[in-house]
Amino acid sequence: MSIGAVRKICRNQLTTPRLSNKIAHMNCRSAVLILCLSFSFTSVALAGEKPWIEVRSPHFRVLTNGYPKDAKNIAHEFEQMRYVFTRLAPGFRLDSGAPMVIFAARDESTAKSLAPAVWKMKGTKPAGLFNHGWEKQYVMVRLDATGLNVHSIVYHEYTHSILHMNAHWLPTWLDEGMAEFYGYTRFQSDKMYIGAPTDRPLRLNRAPIPVETLLDVTRDSPYYHDPEKVEEFYVESWALVHYLTFGPGMGNGKGLNEFFRLLQQGVEQKKAFQQVFGSFADVNKNLDQYMMKFAFQASVLRDPPQIDEKDFSTHPLTLAETHAELAGYHLWNHDLTNARQLVQKALEEDPKLGMAHEEMGFLLFDDGKDAEAEQEFSQACALDKTLYLSIFAKTMLSPAATSDTTADEAAFHAALSNVLEVNPQFAPAFVQLARLSVRQNDLKAAFAFSRRAEELEPWRAGYHLLTGQILLRMGKGAAAATYAKYVADHWYGPDRDEAVELWNEIPAAQRPAGESVSEAALKNVQTVTGTVKSITCGGPGQRWTLVLNQNGRELTFHTKGFFGFGFSDTFWWGEDHFSSCRHYLGMRAIVRYQPSSDASYAGDVTEIWVRDDLPALAANTTGVAAVTSRQ
Repeated sequence: MSIGAVRKICRNQLTTPRLSNKIAHMNCRSAVLILCLSFSFTSVALAGEKPWIEVRSPHFRVLTNGYPKDAKNIAHEFEQMRYVFTRLAPGFRLDSGAPMVIFAARDESTAKSLAPAVWKMKGTKPAGLFNHGWEKQYVMVRLDATGLNVHSIVYHEYTHSILHMNAHWLPTWLDEGMAEFYGYTRFQSDKMYIGAPTDRPLRLNRAPIPVETLLDVTRDSPYYHDPEKVEEFYVESWALVHYLTFGPGMGNGKGLNEFFRLLQQGVEQKKAFQQVFGSFADVNKNLDQYMMKFAFQASVLRDPPQIDEKDFSTHPLTLAETHAELAGYHLWNHDLTNARQLVQKALEEDPKLGMAHEEMGFLLFDDGKDAEAEQEFSQACALDKTLYLSIFAKTMLSPAATSDTTADEAAFHAALSNVLEVNPQFAPAFVQLARLSVRQNDLKAAFAFSRRAEELEPWRAGYHLLTGQILLRMGKGAAAATYAKYVADHWYGPDRDEAVELWNEIPAAQRPAGESVSEAALKNVQTVTGTVKSITCGGPGQRWTLVLNQNGRELTFHTKGFFGFGFSDTFWWGEDHFSSCRHYLGMRAIVRYQPSSDASYAGDVTEIWVRDDLPALAANTTGVAAVTSRQ
């Protein structure tokens, strides 16, 4: 079971504010999980009672409270899974700027202590979980789980992480279909089976989804959320990927690779599909026949990598390190209550443990205690110079982050460079270097930094839009329009709205002829833009209050039931430390609301989008296009 699946369940069950698709889905924001975990258990002593053991293989790190041999087996399987992509996708990046840590829980009790909110839900308990964080990725697998495809969901999510490192965008069916296809990879001593059949029933009691309909499914579609349709969607997505790989005339996936290439070049999906695979009528007919088969082909890799588990390093953690590692798991899964308990234990046991000070810093940041958080990050840096997140957070909380003095800008640049020396793939540091270069009117450098962030995290729409904004300031409106159109055509919610804003800023003469991008029409909803003066958040089911400053006029809004909340990808704290209640004062916000009949306030919020606008150009800037201020 994926963390993404947990979010979807929570969103349907809770009566607290509905966070937007920008937040709620697996590849965007984690805030729905925050709401779920507010119901979590408050005791986590079980998982941290005794020190855990760390096992390191060439590319993975596994922590366990079980036997070292079992942890080595998990690391071995992940190494094999990684090898699959080195063979079948040789040009792919396989290592992320968000390091992955695997927790191998010896039994269900340990797994329950790691994911208490999941265990409070009804239904079968998972054999594994995967959290796609922006800064860190966490995996939990149960060592006591048995079965042929016991970790298929974890490998499904691992496949997503690989795809999202290497694709600007994928249609939902292809993203999920490929994750299903690779998630059921099976390992034997002398071979690997790629494309083994899914555990899902292949024939459902209804007609197949027409392929042209399947291609239109998004993460907002009923097929992705409706319990009666979601199984059908996953089955057919797997079957279509399988057919396009092993079906007659498909050349073991050559056509699928070409389709993938065309998508990354920006070719419209249905046009690319028919160009490569032929008419929808023929594909529908052939796919239906293919799904009637009693047996399915799988690709066999007969030369698996020679991995000797004896070469894996093993060493016990201290009790303080154990508590800090467990705290990190809870913290980056937004279970702040349990994270706080474990961090406090870690600091009591070892006051000089840098990791624990870093985690305390993020907990204080979430509480809105920024000055105290900065002190903790500073102490973490002093204790452990490899903690690049502490260096980054300390830098972003410092006055140098917004100062325009030459000395402060130099110090800010040096600190961000230090972050990248420790983790060269940490995209948020490149984003901040791009924004600094804009402040310094060095748009060429800003463009280069922004493009590097895009390359590292192509799945984040906001990074593409940052590049588009910089291109517009360079006077390259036509190129900026390409970025805006691409995001508007492939993302939705606040990402799409932000792309529409960029499009509207580009002079009409510089937009592609005959192309248009427009906001969706909203019935009985009005829109206002201003800067955030205050946000007062209530608890679950309670009313929130937002005060917006619109050119000197204060507008008060309340919440009433569900509402959307989204923010720009370029905010430095990103998904992992998001709070809808803090750090937005003075930011530009777009509020959509239903007008109130009560004269004491303007209306009831339906959506709040908060923007991370680029700084204004200096008055003496030359050689670039003028940009209208958006206040």
